[in-house]
Order: sequence, then structure tokens, then C-alpha cells
Amino acid sequence: MISLQQTNNLEDVLLLIYCFTDDFIKEVVHSIDFAIETPTNGKPPIKTTNLSIAELTSLAIFRHFTGHKDWKSFYNFIDTYHKNDFKKLPTYGNFLNSINKLSMLGVVLLHGFMNVFKKNTLLSDIKITDSTKLKVCGNKRIFNHKVMKGIAKRGKSSMGWFYGFKLHVICNELMQILGLKITPGNTDDRKGLDQIWNDIFGMIIADAGYIGKNWQDKARDKGKFLFTCVKKSMKKLMTSTQHEILKLRQRVETVFSVLKLRMGIESTLPRSPLGYQAHYIWCLVAYQFKQYFKNPMVKPKLT
Repeated sequence: MISLQQTNNLEDVLLLIYCFTDDFIKEVVHSIDFAIETPTNGKPPIKTTNLSIAELTSLAIFRHFTGHKDWKSFYNFIDTYHKNDFKKLPTYGNFLNSINKLSMLGVVLLHGFMNVFKKNTLLSDIKITDSTKLKVCGNKRIFNHKVMKGIAKRGKSSMGWFYGFKLHVICNELMQILGLKITPGNTDDRKGLDQIWNDIFGMIIADAGYIGKNWQDKARDKGKFLFTCVKKSMKKLMTSTQHEILKLRQRVETVFSVLKLRMGIESTLPRSPLGYQAHYIWCLVAYQFKQYFKNPMVKPKLT
């Protein structure tokens, strides 16, 4: 089996994605029909297509490996360089609608990856948690932004105020995501963590933002040990071992860095709530896919 570390060829990456998604769909969602509707007498003529669910899902994941920041440029890239691979590519508008419709399938894939990573993560392994902002527009455009009005909220991070959402994540030392949640931007980090750690046990490392009254006791009651950094105002000593453990927290920052800088999860380009949802989901699926095939080993099935 091809490993993502063994190749930089985008054609090999696309082939790997397609083989994986095709097998997954045949075993799990084989009853789902094509997402793209065929023309009817009640609709104006449109470009017909026979793209399968596997082909559409492969393209949705593949975009985040090519570095394209928007679907339009990615569509032109496929239409130019992979025309022979997808000879019946639909029109751009129909393609985008289909990608958005399939985002629920992306959720199934995402949960499948997380379940596999949880099974392969031992109770004694260290887990890391944190959150990051996902802004939907610049601060100067907050009052003019209409797409996510009433859904996105103003929040504050270490980088200042923003308008959008928060991505809450728990990952292991291999930077595989075990649990995640996207919440409005004004959600407290601890409340976000409380929604994703129910089936994750053992030591969980977090920054000082997760310190709270009786919060460690709450974690202990649920079979977890929440190990946090200390604030400058707190008079506590730290052993060298504790310091080395806390240094592992930087791995979750690497997860956020890959998601934002390489895969472009933070975007202001979608023009509908469904578009934002699909963008976040497919980006997270692409990241999990990359971690799943990172090492050349026998892979457990997601089913």
C-alpha cells in the first residue's frame, strides 16, 4: 500500500484517496444514490454527469492536498489536469452543490477515523486538548457579514477578538484527532472540552485556560486526569518531569498549524452556512486521512 510519506506525486495521492473512499462507500453507504441530480423537463438543460459518490468524495478530500484556497480554482485544476480521470465532470455550480450535499458522508468518515484512532490509543497514552479560532470574516466586516449572521459569535483568543467559531480538539501524541467539536466563538474552552471527552480517558494535557474551580475534581470523577499549565499569578512549583510532559502540549498546536496553513480550514470564502459546514468537514476528513495513511502499516477498517 502506498504511504503518503513515500510520495509527493499528486496523482498517487488522488489514486490512494479514490481507492480508499470507494472501498469505504461500498461497505458502509452502498445504498446512497448519486448526489448529482439528472436533468428533468421541469429544469433548464444542465450538463449531465455520471460521477459516483466515491469520485465526488475523493475530489472533496483531494482539494485539501493541492493547496487550492477555493473550490473554483480547484475545479479549474481538475478540469484542466485530470479531465481524462473525470470525463463527465459537471458544471461548477452543480459540482459545488454536490460537494456540500455530501458533507454528511464526510461526518461518517470523520467519526470512523476518530473511532480507529481511539482504539489504537492506549489508556496510558497522553492526550492533548486545546481550541483554536475559525473566523468567518475580518473584524472590520463583522456588522456587514450576512452569511453566518445569528450562527457565528464574537469571541476572544490569545490573538485578540474575532467573529466566527471555535474548533475544540483532543489528540494523541501522534497528532491523530480523537475528538472534536465546532462551537460558536464565544464558547468557553472548558465547556467545549466537556462535550468531547466523554469516551476519552487517562491523562489529558491542557493550557492554563482550562483551569477552573473543581474542574480537576470533575475530570477525576469521570476517570480522567486533567493536567494543566499554571498561570503566572499562581504560586506553584513544577518538577522537571511535569515540565517535560507539558511540553507535549505543543503537538496540538502542530495539528492546528497543519489544518490552517496547509489545508486552509480557516476561510472567509463560503457563501452559505452549508458551504461553511462542508468546508470544515472535508478539511478535517483530509487531515484525518493524512494521519491514517501516514505510516506504511496494515490499516484497520473504519467499519
